[in-house]
Amino acid sequence: MKKYLIVIERTDIGYSSYSPDLPGCVSTGKSREEAEQNMREAIEFHVDGLRQKGYPVPEPQASSSYVELPI
Repeated sequence: MKKYLIVIERTDIGYSSYSPDLPGCVSTGKSREEAEQNMREAIEFHVDGLRQKGYPVPEPQASSSYVELPI
């Protein structure tokens, strides 16, 4: 099992999401939860397409952290 980082951002009309490790793999949703679920499905579809075409599936490499500032 592989774990891909996804970034979820609030927009004016809902949420958008993408994975830094899978360029071009993006999704949206009306709620954060919907965006996350849609992105899970988008990643599965994206990886399946790569495999069907014989392309390598990128290994997860992205990570994240928060920086706390006293402002």
